[in-house]
Amino acid sequence: MSEAALALAGLRRAWGAGATRVEVLKGADLTLAPGEVVALVAPSGAGKSTLLQLAGLLDKPDAGEIRIGGRAMTGLSDRERTAARRAEIGFVYQFHHLLPEFSAEENVMVPQFAAGKGRAEAQARAASLLASVGLAPRAKHRPGELSGGEQQRVAIARALANRPRLLLADEPTGNLDVETSETVFALLLRLAREEGLAALIATHNPALAARMDRIVWLEGGRLV
Repeated sequence: MSEAALALAGLRRAWGAGATRVEVLKGADLTLAPGEVVALVAPSGAGKSTLLQLAGLLDKPDAGEIRIGGRAMTGLSDRERTAARRAEIGFVYQFHHLLPEFSAEENVMVPQFAAGKGRAEAQARAASLLASVGLAPRAKHRPGELSGGEQQRVAIARALANRPRLLLADEPTGNLDVETSETVFALLLRLAREEGLAALIATHNPALAARMDRIVWLEGGRLV
């Protein structure tokens, strides 16, 4: 049996101190199998973004364990966490966060350069991914020359650039109109399945959540 792509055990995280301390996560547990696409649903302020930041190694839990591909992440140094994040995890946010001075192609190449890929290899991978998201003709355009939906498609291509094991998405269609949202979500789902990724996708949209393999709710600091 293959190792879980992501395993969270007993995660706890609080913000503030003393009378202002708020415990956001109170022992969250979750396992994602390779290739599994899971919806994360919770009301605003319940801790979805905190959970995704912990799973994505952008923050450290107060207690609990994080494993990616069977490897424990909670005891790593900052440098090791950065290397693991670069190799194992792709991120898609509500806002695309593309580099405005670079073309779509260059935005998909940048994370590959950070991972030590050469220019020819990075450019070939970027071209393949941009074709997969229907943007081959727009590869040389900068973000300001692209629509909101096109920018988010570039962000999805960028998230997949280093062939991650795990995809984390925080309301990836929340800033788009209904029609564009449907197009982008369908694309994200298709690519996750084609690439064989485990994906944890936070969404407020019950129709989108219902199309994933399963739904987990974040309630009272725990996943149910």
